[in-house]
Amino acid sequence: MILTVCLSPCIDVNIEVESLAVGMSHKLISKRIFFTGKAINVAIGISRLNADVFSTGFMYEGNGNQFEIELHREGVPYKFVWCKGRVRENYKFIDHKSMLTEIDDISPEVSPEKQNELIELVKQLSGKCEAVVICGGLARGMTPDYYGKLLAAVPEGVKKIVDTEGERLYSALGKGVDLIKPNLDELERTLKRPLRTQSDMLAGCKQLLDKGAKCVLLSLGKKGAIITDGKRSLYSKSVNVAMNSTVGAGDGMVAAATCALVRGGSLEDILCAGVAAGTAAVTSPDSISFGIDKYREVLSALTVKEI
Repeated sequence: MILTVCLSPCIDVNIEVESLAVGMSHKLISKRIFFTGKAINVAIGISRLNADVFSTGFMYEGNGNQFEIELHREGVPYKFVWCKGRVRENYKFIDHKSMLTEIDDISPEVSPEKQNELIELVKQLSGKCEAVVICGGLARGMTPDYYGKLLAAVPEGVKKIVDTEGERLYSALGKGVDLIKPNLDELERTLKRPLRTQSDMLAGCKQLLDKGAKCVLLSLGKKGAIITDGKRSLYSKSVNVAMNSTVGAGDGMVAAATCALVRGGSLEDILCAGVAAGTAAVTSPDSISFGIDKYREVLSALTVKEI
């Protein structure tokens, strides 16, 4: 079983209007609501790949029941640490010129007692798992070293997968991580420098390997991805697809790459699984994850080369 840990769930509200002007009334064209959070998206992707998964993390009393409904629909079992307040709601407005305006909410604070409760829950659940996936940001008031505290609760022999950046990532790497999945922007922000060439990217990945990662899967968006364990480095270019959404693309990568890793896959397997899931996810406008048929179609078309 794979355990996913969501530290900052959110509700994404995507609104399409003809045009957007401050101080004016607007008629809505379409509205999509996603009950999301990186590790929740990962759990759904893992379930769609027919692997056993369990979801945990923080959830909020005010409106968290909608997440239970979503996970029930996807067949994902869960147990949350329930906190006071409401899940944050992020709004994205897009007009006919494809101009995007975003309004991001702030998470409620999570008390130290609730933080400790989740650490104990992860310790209890992870002992029954083959892998633990921890993703995303933190609730208001939490410190980056919480990543390290969570991973310290995971027993030896359980694979650790992390998708975050900056000080949170460094905290996780201090405990040893089997797989990390930054995208290029996240890697640049973490290392505090631009990475313009493939050589620059590989050098950046090596820095994180030296800090405690066993393997780095670097997402390059529509260009595909690079994977390296310090001994071998591989690249797979994504295939061309119609892009209908960017929601959950990176989380799809993490889900499929984790499944490949747990199933004993090679670097090639992990890379191609990640690229296929991320690519398939962008074709799904009404979902936070990928369709399995599209995933298989993309996977069969991918090629890998040594770099």
